[in-house]
Amino acid sequence: MSIALVSSVTTTAALAKPMSADGVSAAAVDLDNAAKKEIAMKLVSSAENSSLDWKAQYSYIEDIGDGRGYTAGIIGFCSGTHDMLELVQEYTKRSPNNILAKYLPALKKVDGSDSHTGLGNAYVKDWKTAAKDQVFKDSQNFERDRVYFTPAVNQGKADGVRALGQFAYYDAIVVHGDGDDSTSFRNIRKRALGKAKPPSQGGNETTWLNAFLDARVWAMQQEEAHSDTSRIDTAQRVFLKAGNLDLNPPLKWKVYGDSYSINS
Repeated sequence: MSIALVSSVTTTAALAKPMSADGVSAAAVDLDNAAKKEIAMKLVSSAENSSLDWKAQYSYIEDIGDGRGYTAGIIGFCSGTHDMLELVQEYTKRSPNNILAKYLPALKKVDGSDSHTGLGNAYVKDWKTAAKDQVFKDSQNFERDRVYFTPAVNQGKADGVRALGQFAYYDAIVVHGDGDDSTSFRNIRKRALGKAKPPSQGGNETTWLNAFLDARVWAMQQEEAHSDTSRIDTAQRVFLKAGNLDLNPPLKWKVYGDSYSINS
C-alpha cells in the first residue's frame, strides 16, 4: 500500500470519530462498554441465528451438520468442541440438581465428535427447559465472556485496535475457537502478522484489520460449513471501508443475503 493510500485511510478513520451532541469529538470506547457489547451480541446473532434478538437464543439447540454435534445457546456452544461440556459443568456448579446435570457423562463421551450418543431428543427437550432458568442463562453469559468475549477484547486492546477490531477478533474466536489448529483465532492472527502489523507495533489500524479479515476469510474457506464469508464481506468489511473503527451506530449490514440494521 502506498504512503498516500495509508494517509487517506487514516484521514477517513479520523473523520469517523464519534461526536457528542454539541459537535465535540467523544472518547472512543472499547467493546466491553455495555452499549458496544450489546451491538456485538446482535451482530453475532445475525450470523449465527439470523436474528438480532440474541436473548431469544438461550433455548436454541440443533445439529447443523458441521461435524460439531449439537450447536446451542447464545454463542453456539457445541457438544463436539468442549465448550458445551464446560457450560453444563458451570451450570451444575451453580445449580447441582439442574435438569442437564445427568447428561454430563454423555457430554464427556461425545466431546470431540459429532455423536449424539446419550443425548438425543431428551437432551434437546431438557436444554430448552433449562433455558427458562436464569441460572442457566447466567452460566451461558459467564462462559461466553470467559472463553470468547474477554480474551478477544483483551487481545484487541493489546493490539491497539478499537471496537471494530475487537469485534472482528470476537467473531473469529466464536467461530474458530482458539486452539492449535491452523484456522484457530491465534493462527488467523499469526497469518495476518505475516502481512501487516497491528497499531501496537506501529502499524496502521485499517491496514491491519484488512489483513486480519483476509486471514479470517481464508480460514473460513478451509471448511465447507463456514465457506459463506458474508459475515465478513457484507458486514465487518463494510464497517471497515466506511472508516467506522469505533463501531458506532447507525450500522447497516447483510449476512447470507439478509439485511440488518442498528440505528442507535
